[in-house]
Amino acid sequence: MPHSIVEYSANLADTFDRPQFAKGLHEALVRVAGGRAEGCKTRFVRLDETYIADGSPHYSMVHAQVGILSGRPTRVRRELAEAVLAALRDTVRPLPEAELQLSVDVRELDRETYARHDTPAQVRS
Repeated sequence: MPHSIVEYSANLADTFDRPQFAKGLHEALVRVAGGRAEGCKTRFVRLDETYIADGSPHYSMVHAQVGILSGRPTRVRRELAEAVLAALRDTVRPLPEAELQLSVDVRELDRETYARHDTPAQVRS
């Protein structure tokens, strides 16, 4: 169920360990928010065009948007945001010439309107 979209500036393509971040993110979703690892999905979006602060090339950014089913207390969502931010700090190596901005937004997916369907993998012979 947890859905995450991670946008990152193109200048971080070689210094952002995306698989390691996804692993830490999914572990935090299970540990903090009670999600199921099998349901975690993370999409990475490389941003070839960004305009940060004054538009100079001396900035880089990663923003993680994490969607979880509604009903969890604010303290749980805040703890999750902090855990995701820690995972970003552990997996993004800053560029010496660029200020690095990391941010996280934990959003609630409405339980009443969220729908899902899984099709199991077919056994291969």
